[in-house]
Amino acid sequence: MRQDTATSAVILSILYILLGSRGPQMSLKGRVRKHRRTKQLVLQLKPGEVALIDHRDLDGPAAEALVDCRPAAVLNAQPSMTGDYPNRGPAVLAAAGIPLFDLPSRDLFEQIPAGRTVAVQDGRVLSEGKDLGSCTRMGEERVREVSAQAEAKTKQLLLDFAANTLEFIRTEPEIVLPSGPLPDPATPIRGRHVVIVARGPGSHGDLKTIRSYIVDVRPVLIGVDGGADILASEGLRPDIVIGDLDSAGDETLRCGAEIMVHAYADGRAPGRDRAGRLGLSCQVLSTPGTSEDAALTLAFEKGAELIVMVGSHTNLPDFLEKGRAGMASTFLTRLKVGDRLVDAKGVRMLYQGSVGFRHLAYVAGAALLAACGVLLVSPFVRGVLRVAGIQFVLAMRDLWRAAFG
Repeated sequence: MRQDTATSAVILSILYILLGSRGPQMSLKGRVRKHRRTKQLVLQLKPGEVALIDHRDLDGPAAEALVDCRPAAVLNAQPSMTGDYPNRGPAVLAAAGIPLFDLPSRDLFEQIPAGRTVAVQDGRVLSEGKDLGSCTRMGEERVREVSAQAEAKTKQLLLDFAANTLEFIRTEPEIVLPSGPLPDPATPIRGRHVVIVARGPGSHGDLKTIRSYIVDVRPVLIGVDGGADILASEGLRPDIVIGDLDSAGDETLRCGAEIMVHAYADGRAPGRDRAGRLGLSCQVLSTPGTSEDAALTLAFEKGAELIVMVGSHTNLPDFLEKGRAGMASTFLTRLKVGDRLVDAKGVRMLYQGSVGFRHLAYVAGAALLAACGVLLVSPFVRGVLRVAGIQFVLAMRDLWRAAFG
């Protein structure tokens, strides 16, 4: 039996290698769900559907959000990796076993209607029998190849990032200086712990790691756009939602949380219109930088004792991955907040609680001792033990007499 199993495993492995070496030579199909903004698409995408995106240099957080939806495949109307900078998105999908295909033209995004069933077969995209063109599979080998090209450009990216950071300090010095007047949220912050959740790398796992802390300490919960949905998915209601409201679900926004719309330096506050359409009152929070920076600034300026960040950009690859100057503001904001800031990702890496056999043995032993204590103080149990003891003594006496007369 073991030999047959081993032989079957070898055969399956050989077939896998042979089929895998053919690159995009595979067949799959599904109903198309599409949106040009990936963070909007994931609010609608269902398991087993084919996600049609228009996302140049697919980043890690967007890919993780797609993985959570478990699509049959992802079709991208733009290059998923240009090699301009090391983006993690394609590697995230490959590790999750979700096929990613790059389409040859952005025109196909419009040509493939939402709701239509498409098939990817032998490197071609088919819809209702019509051949829409070729596609390129972004498998692990291709991802490694393009990543190597991008790594060669990291030095220049770092220099550009440093220049952008200095320029941001010159044009927006308040990013590191005390901020101007900020609106007062109805939820008290001063002297309390604050947990800020953004839709970023590992945000779901990081939030699970600190859940017991949230239950015990009851900190202020702030969701940054789609981070509010992550809180809701864990059964936690956000106290405040901050952002331009482009990736938070309607149900989450209606949960009773305070809405603070992030306004940019030029005065735009795109979330205000959506809040109005939903019939929700809101305050405008005008600070430089991203919505994540706005949440950090609010918690810091309103006197939070400790700020725990979930799903934030924490290291150089995170800052460089977006390939845009905007990440300089996040770096500077974190510098301003200083030692009041704790990253949940670090807590997760430092300690991941687990229950071993030893812990179970301790619990079982304690339960047994408690049960014995309860039984010993029971009059009924004491009577039973007394009768059993007498019977034991009489039995031993009879055995003695039988043996020795």
